[in-house]
Amino acid sequence: MNDELLTPADVEERYPFTQHTLANWRWSGLGPAYIKTSPARSGRVLYRRSAIEAWLTAQTVTVGSHA
Repeated sequence: MNDELLTPADVEERYPFTQHTLANWRWSGLGPAYIKTSPARSGRVLYRRSAIEAWLTAQTVTVGSHA
C-alpha cells in the first residue's frame, strides 16, 4: 500500500482543518502524528495519510457515547 505523504497545505486542501490549526496542534502535542525532516525550525513537516485517517477515526464519537 502506498501511504501518501502530505504537506500541511495538502492536508488543508483535503481535510477540514487549516495549516494554522495543524501548527497549533503540533505545538500543543495534539492532532495527527507527523514527520519532521529536521529538528531545526526549517525542517519540513509531512503527514502520512494513514495517520490523519487513524486520528480522525479516534476522534469519532458514536451515538450514545460520552464525549
